[in-house]
Amino acid sequence: MAGVVHVVGAGLAGLSAAVSLAESGHRVVLHEAAKQAGGRCRSYFDPTLGLTIDNGNHLLLSGNRSALDFLKTVGAPADALQGPAEAAFDFADLGTGERWTLRPNAGRLPWWVLAASRRVPGSRARDYLAPLTLMLAASGKKPGKAGTIGDTIACEGALYDRLWQPVLLAALNTDPRESDVGLAATILRETLGAGGNACRPLIAVEGLSTAFVDPAIAFLMRRGAEIRFGRRLRAIETRGETITRLDFTDAPTVIGPGDGVVLAVPPWVASDLMPGLPAPREFRSIVNAHFVGVPPPGTPLLLGVVGGLTEWLFAYPDRFSVTISGADRLLDVPRDELARQIWREIADLHGLARELPSWQIVKEKRATFAATPAEAARRPSAPTAYDNLVLAGDWTATGLPSTIEGAIRSGTNAAFALFGSGKTARSDACVRTQARGAA
Repeated sequence: MAGVVHVVGAGLAGLSAAVSLAESGHRVVLHEAAKQAGGRCRSYFDPTLGLTIDNGNHLLLSGNRSALDFLKTVGAPADALQGPAEAAFDFADLGTGERWTLRPNAGRLPWWVLAASRRVPGSRARDYLAPLTLMLAASGKKPGKAGTIGDTIACEGALYDRLWQPVLLAALNTDPRESDVGLAATILRETLGAGGNACRPLIAVEGLSTAFVDPAIAFLMRRGAEIRFGRRLRAIETRGETITRLDFTDAPTVIGPGDGVVLAVPPWVASDLMPGLPAPREFRSIVNAHFVGVPPPGTPLLLGVVGGLTEWLFAYPDRFSVTISGADRLLDVPRDELARQIWREIADLHGLARELPSWQIVKEKRATFAATPAEAARRPSAPTAYDNLVLAGDWTATGLPSTIEGAIRSGTNAAFALFGSGKTARSDACVRTQARGAA
């Protein structure tokens, strides 16, 4: 194809596809229904708080090579992601008052489990075999065919409650007991299984838009890409095995010979546009809470919390932000009730007054696809039945759960599937996806 590539959707998946294509010299037109890019990973000004916040807190790890390569390509600020110099995760137990720091060593050989000071209090070295067990269970299995985590390891005990459950829930946004083993194994293999050098926590302290979105838009504009906001796709016209027209709300766009289309929209939108398209059908929620205030000196940037409603506490320079994953149970709880309970926990953790500061609660009902075996098996590859249409999105078959890394990887997968060249994703699962697309 030597024509124009129309990328529909300017979330991180669409931005990743557009950047990969533009970097390879293709003409790109990026269409976005909203008035801004970023999708579920962007920053916005919240008038209630008087602050710019992200529409969802996101943690990356130093092993997220697709995300880090993307930042390098688009010329993101050097300090776009911040974190400790080594792999270190602070935890607190609201029930017992205990605090500890999990500190994997830098290399692949996990000698850190032999040092009690680096482990979860009360745990033993042999208790840390769960990642190996999950990776072995998933080895050689097709997506959705390796069973659940609950079928593979014992989802109980102090170490599960204090480490594996919060870590896996955050990564999968689904109760680990019902989550797909293959998705968990990929996450563990690329991060903790690769040693501390691959699991150093990284956070976009200045915001997701500053780190990812704004530099990507600037990169695309430098490469001559056309960016059209406020364009919602209503229908796709086909002839045989070819896409011939995109019907947007304002005007149709003809897809000529040699043109291509990357559909980088949520799965429910893609299913409406392309009836019969395989896609996840079940989703899980995330609740984020934000509180105005300057964290006390020495407050860790990220704190894992067990024994309460709070799960992960981010201490930004001007606010505290909390993320609660797999939060379907909280969707009907009044926002002010959630704010009061979460703030009490933050206040107790940091010795602050319990008087509620300015706050905001953001409930995202369909934050991610449910990371169950059934939903994992429904994820489509980037190629479609149409020779000039490919898919991008964290819900496609990246081998990863619904994460920033998965979204960006899906964009490079889509670019490769459309042209069979250019930057490609790194994981074995993605390589298999690309091979199927090129066959």
